[in-house]
Amino acid sequence: MREILPRLPTTRIPGAPPVVAGLVNVRGTLVTVVEGWRALGQAPPGPPASPPAETSQTQAPDAAGSTIILELVKGESGGDGQLIGFTVDEVMDMLAGGATTLEDRTGLPGVDPTLVRAVGRRNGELFIVLDIAALLGPILTT
Repeated sequence: MREILPRLPTTRIPGAPPVVAGLVNVRGTLVTVVEGWRALGQAPPGPPASPPAETSQTQAPDAAGSTIILELVKGESGGDGQLIGFTVDEVMDMLAGGATTLEDRTGLPGVDPTLVRAVGRRNGELFIVLDIAALLGPILTT
């Protein structure tokens, strides 16, 4: 993960799959943004308090939620990787944990097990570590 930004307005890409919200400009770099709820197979979030005016942008600039900017690195060579945006309703916490604090994935209701890399507990709360390659791989190859 590179950074967490307020929900960014996107410009739709003609012919892109529905899971792709569009493009955003992050400090001069065009970043493809994926709708998190669609990628995870979840129900869409509730409508905003007032519907945005019709524009070429698909998301109102003041919409709730965040855009997480992920840097995808291919192989072990390091260096700059591809940037992908992933929309979420809310960022509650961020933590760094080693493999020793995580357990193998188990059956979790409502979550596709192929998208889960591991599960863990922190202060009695369950959290899920998503498998980014499994989640975004089909999207990035289309």
